[in-house]
Amino acid sequence: MIATLIVVAVLVIGFVYFSQVYANVLWYNQLGYLEVFVKENLTRISMFLAAFLVMAAGVFASIRVAYTSRPIYAPDSALQDNLNRYQAQLEPVRKLLMIGIPVLVGGFAGTAAMSMWQQALLFFNRRDFGQTDPQFNMDFSFYLNTLPFIGFLVGFLISVVVIAGIAGLLTHYLYGGIRLEEKGVFVSRPARLHLAIIAAAFLILQGINFWLDRYDTLLSTSGTWTGALYTDVEAVIPTKAILAVASVIVAVLFILSAVIGRWRLPIIGTAMLIITAIVAGGVYPWIVQRYQVQPSELSLEREYIQRNIDLTREAYGLTDTEVIPYDATVNANAGALAQDAGTTANIRLLDPNVVSDAFGQLQQFRQYYQFPQTLNVDRYEIDGEVQDTVIAVRELNVGGVPTGWVNEHILYTHGYGVVAARGSTVGPDGKPSFMESGIPSTGVLTDGGAYEPRIYFGENSPAYSVVGAPEGTAPVEIDRPQTGNSEEESQTTFSGDGGPSVGNLFNQLVYAIKFQSTELLLADAINEESQILYDRDPRERVEKVAPYLTVDSNAYPAVIDGRVKWIVDGYTTSKYFPYSTQQELQDATTDSLTPGAAALPQEQVNYIRNAVKATVDAYDGSVELYAWDDEDPLLQSWQSVFPSTLKKYSDMSAELMAHVRYPEDQFKVQRELLGKYHVTDPDSFYQNDDAWSVPADPTGGNGNIKQPPYYLSLQMPGQDEATFSLTTPFIPFVSEGGDPRNVLYGFLSAEADAGTGEPGVRSEDYGKLRLLALPTDTAVPGPGQAQNTFNSDPTVSNALNLLRQGASEVINGNLLTLPVGDGILYVQPVYVQSSGEASYPTLQRVLVNFGEKVGFAPTLDEALNQIFGGDSGAATGDAGNVGATPPAPEDGADVTAQSELATALSDAGQAIQDGQAALGSGDFAAYGEAQTRLQDAIARATAAQERMEGDAGGDDAEAPADDATAPAEDGEGS
Repeated sequence: MIATLIVVAVLVIGFVYFSQVYANVLWYNQLGYLEVFVKENLTRISMFLAAFLVMAAGVFASIRVAYTSRPIYAPDSALQDNLNRYQAQLEPVRKLLMIGIPVLVGGFAGTAAMSMWQQALLFFNRRDFGQTDPQFNMDFSFYLNTLPFIGFLVGFLISVVVIAGIAGLLTHYLYGGIRLEEKGVFVSRPARLHLAIIAAAFLILQGINFWLDRYDTLLSTSGTWTGALYTDVEAVIPTKAILAVASVIVAVLFILSAVIGRWRLPIIGTAMLIITAIVAGGVYPWIVQRYQVQPSELSLEREYIQRNIDLTREAYGLTDTEVIPYDATVNANAGALAQDAGTTANIRLLDPNVVSDAFGQLQQFRQYYQFPQTLNVDRYEIDGEVQDTVIAVRELNVGGVPTGWVNEHILYTHGYGVVAARGSTVGPDGKPSFMESGIPSTGVLTDGGAYEPRIYFGENSPAYSVVGAPEGTAPVEIDRPQTGNSEEESQTTFSGDGGPSVGNLFNQLVYAIKFQSTELLLADAINEESQILYDRDPRERVEKVAPYLTVDSNAYPAVIDGRVKWIVDGYTTSKYFPYSTQQELQDATTDSLTPGAAALPQEQVNYIRNAVKATVDAYDGSVELYAWDDEDPLLQSWQSVFPSTLKKYSDMSAELMAHVRYPEDQFKVQRELLGKYHVTDPDSFYQNDDAWSVPADPTGGNGNIKQPPYYLSLQMPGQDEATFSLTTPFIPFVSEGGDPRNVLYGFLSAEADAGTGEPGVRSEDYGKLRLLALPTDTAVPGPGQAQNTFNSDPTVSNALNLLRQGASEVINGNLLTLPVGDGILYVQPVYVQSSGEASYPTLQRVLVNFGEKVGFAPTLDEALNQIFGGDSGAATGDAGNVGATPPAPEDGADVTAQSELATALSDAGQAIQDGQAALGSGDFAAYGEAQTRLQDAIARATAAQERMEGDAGGDDAEAPADDATAPAEDGEGS
């Protein structure tokens, strides 16, 4: 019975393990990436077996040799009597131990070796960089691909020798080959030879280690700068070579001594080796550093600092950064923005980090839909002009699905449609100006062609869904409301190839085990055409089919050729690039928006390339990988490993190319480095007299969190026209715990638009980094100063206090930095959200700052005119809203409470400005009249606010107007 139970348990465990493997085979095969799964796991298995066999064989051989060479006639002694008792007790299990110990140790070694599968594949498929390091003239590939794997092999073999030596030593002792006597330690000749060979092997391997350590100095982070510095080159590298030769010599002495039976020479040699390692490896470099380098550090380290600068810039793709001197003015002259029409027309007023609630209230329609907390910024060509766009997909809200297995996995399976709004334009009432919206989806992004709006694969999809049915079967999946206001739902049936089949009993059993769900075996809704969709997050899918990539934290959706596709950026990274400064990915990419996104791993890197652009189809989950940086040697190595998985970027359609953008996480890593490495002169770099920092986000709650970069359509100095770009400002270096000096020192822009309008053709300027360097003697306000100017301006402060009347919340949008008008312009949208349950933020004011001047008005156009002498010369996206009145509600009222509030606030702001002007001119009569108007405006604003709060209590958040751009329904939150 016991034997039967054991066999059954083993079979059950084996089948469970098999089911997991088989499920993975089905998943990869359905996607067309079975090659990845097979090669990765064959490599892991090969690594395990090789390490297992070498370790187990080494330990077994050592034990076996020690046992077979044991003394047959050992002198009697009390110690020997004790050993005899131990031997007698071990004898019944001796054979089991002689096999079991090597197998156990080999299992641990094999498990550890499996994790090195990527290094093994890179070693055997390495590609040269065509560039060499300045110290040893070795190709960079040696450091990234060869050295890590050889270092692993040597370290592993040292472990084998040490463990085998310990096992042999204990066996010799146990069986009398080594024993303690009154005259000293007795060592038999076989034991002496055995241990001598072990010691010689250890020393030879240690000699190889010393030799490899010479190359490792180029990766050293122990000095002030990364890489081999003066002390390393003049002291450490030569002594490592001496130690390597000395180790081999001492190893030879051990072999000779084992033969001749005299141990004096190897003992002396070992002692000398240890002393040399201490003196030459530690004391001598310390003396050189302390008494030679420190007194003359700059002159001696200059060459090595230059190496660090050059190779850090090379490793992070900063070599071709164009530095542009920018003598920014702080004087706002009339018409100054006329030359920047391309930039001002696309200044983004819609903050993707604020308007998610507005998208939800206006476009969610059902409790089982949702939008992400942070939306995405992209661009679309509308009527021949590129328009910055805030875009999101209406995903399934699993928390809003009625409980029950059928509801959660059979009926509610997908989201529906893309919602997009113009970035530079809002409605007169402050709502987003939608260009794609509604149910069914309508708008300029999808007009004139077939469009598949269903979102089966997204960032908030269910753990798994079972979809599909034979042709002619009545659909059961909840598709969408028939219209935005309808209470009836339409049904659909998934018709793509999105997941493995569960149309047979065996596959159902496999997935019932995987998801621990008996319903997958028993549900009558599953049929012969059923598929199971899982691992549906776009980033997760790319990570699985390309495990060698580090995937960007932000996947973003785009409408491409009639399909909604997620675009995901993948990086090849390494921490073995010589002389390059390391960055921790998570720390370098964390900013005020990171909590709403997936963070990169806590991984040290000193080389990064945006090697792959991937797409994931939101309907069927298909994954396409495009070799974007086809000159990256690491990617070339992986292409040779997985030749059928990567397409050329020339295979990309024109529409896909038009939505590829420069990746955020790579840009964040680059800006961290550029804070110091924009300086290329080693003397200035050493003095750290021109270092910069990324400013803290002035709109964030924690002043220590970095400001995120922003996508903008921007015309940088030297550019012929505005292009979609990723941007960030710099302020002077802020030491840890120090107070920031918040003036602007630099502004970085990466050209983010890859499209040329032709399929497979990439813009030559894509990825171009342009760095504006401002003079350090000009106090151009930084983002923190600009925000402080807004907060302290009396007109702005009074107006914002009015907006807060009645418990409304004032939300500062993202603070955009723009190099226009020969200076620096700051633009910040101001949102107001009432206290009602179904309220959402609407844009009510725009703040602008140029030099010391502040503009504050209902529209960007008006705010710019305020600070640029009444005529900024700009063409803004919201110019059409100047003087506009929000549309009346459908119930026939003259104006909404919201429009009354906006009008009252505008009147109050004007009254404040008139009153200040009257005081300045000494006209107290005019001042009194202005105060009367101010009090009247406050009373009207308060009354309007109270009406809005009363109306908000009756909101129906689930069924707003079908046309999101239509007038607000009575009771709709603002």
